[in-house]
Amino acid sequence: MTSKTDSSWVTAADVARVAGVSRSAVSRTFTEGASVSPDTRAKVLRAAESLGYQVNMLARSMIQRQSNLVGVVVAGFDNPFLLSLLGPLTHHLAQHAQAPLLMDASEPEQLSKTLRHLLQYRIAGVILTSGTPPLELAREYLRLRIPVVMINRDPVLEGVDVVNSDHQQGGMLAAQVLRQAGARKLVLLNVPKSTHSMRERSDAFAKALAPEVARGLVSLQRVKASGVGYASGFEAARSLLAGAASRPDGVFCTNDALACGLIDGARELYGLQVPADLRVVGFDDIPMSAHSPYSLTTFRQDVDALAGRAVACLSERMAAPQMAGRLLQLPVTLVRRGSTGKAAQAPGPSVPARA
Repeated sequence: MTSKTDSSWVTAADVARVAGVSRSAVSRTFTEGASVSPDTRAKVLRAAESLGYQVNMLARSMIQRQSNLVGVVVAGFDNPFLLSLLGPLTHHLAQHAQAPLLMDASEPEQLSKTLRHLLQYRIAGVILTSGTPPLELAREYLRLRIPVVMINRDPVLEGVDVVNSDHQQGGMLAAQVLRQAGARKLVLLNVPKSTHSMRERSDAFAKALAPEVARGLVSLQRVKASGVGYASGFEAARSLLAGAASRPDGVFCTNDALACGLIDGARELYGLQVPADLRVVGFDDIPMSAHSPYSLTTFRQDVDALAGRAVACLSERMAAPQMAGRLLQLPVTLVRRGSTGKAAQAPGPSVPARA
C-alpha cells in the first residue's frame, strides 16, 4: 500500500504524528523565536528529517497575511551594473530569511500588472533598484503600507530609505583625473534619459570644471548618447571625433558601456590612440572595463555594501514602519587604468575625495 508521503507533500500533521506531538508544536518548532521545549524540538526535527519535511511558506504566508518574499523591481536587464547588484541582493536577503521576487517594470503599460503580481504574493517589502522604475510604484506600495527601500534614487518620498553611491564624488573626481591627464577639450557623454545617478555624476563633473571654463582654460561640451549601451558609445564616437579641429581630447562617459563603445569607435573609425589622442573615464567598473582592449579608468560602486545596507534598512523598517526615511551614501572608488595614461599634472580643479 502506498503511503501518503509517497504520493504527496509531507505535511506538518505528518510530522506531528511521527513525533508524537501536537500540530502546533511542529509550527512553533519552525517559527523563529517561538517557545518550544528542547525535548519537543528534538523530536520534531528528527521526524521532519526522516520524512523530508519542508515548511510550506506559501501556506504560512496565507495564515500570517505576509510572506518572506521581497519584491526586487528593476527597469530592464540590459544594464551590466544592475545585473551585478542582483547577486548581492539575493545573498543579503537570504541572510535575513527572505527571498527575492524579481519583477521588470521597464514597460509603462505593465506597471499595474507588476504591482498586482507582487501584491498577490503578500510581499513583506519592496526594493526599487537603480534606473527608472517609476515612483508611482513606490507611492502605491507605501499607500498599502508595504515598506520600501530604494537604491541609487532621489530621496523624495517620506518614509522611504534610500541607499546611494556618492555619484557627486565620482563626477568631481572624473574632472580632476581628466585635467591631470592633460585634457583641455572635454566632453560629457550622458545617457539619453537621465536618472538620479546620471544627473548627480554629470552635474558634479560640470560644476568641478566651471571655474576653468569661465576663465577659458578648458572647454566643455555636454552630449547625450542615443542609448545606454556599447553600441551607443560607438555611434557617439562617429559624430564626436569626426573633425580633427573640434575633436575632444578628454571624455567622461556616465557609464562604462558607453565608454567602451567610444574607445572602440575612436580606434576603428579614426585610428585614434587611447590615451595618447583621447583620454576616457567611465563609471561603474563593470567587468568589461578591466579587459585589456579598454583598460578603462572608472569608478567602482560597492555593490555588496549597497545591497547589504538596503536589505538591512528594509528589515529595520519592517520592524518600525513609522520611522522617518533615511539617506545613506556610500563612497565610490577611483580605479585608475590605462585609458587616462599617467597624470600630466595639468592645472585642474582641486577636488578632495570624500569619505
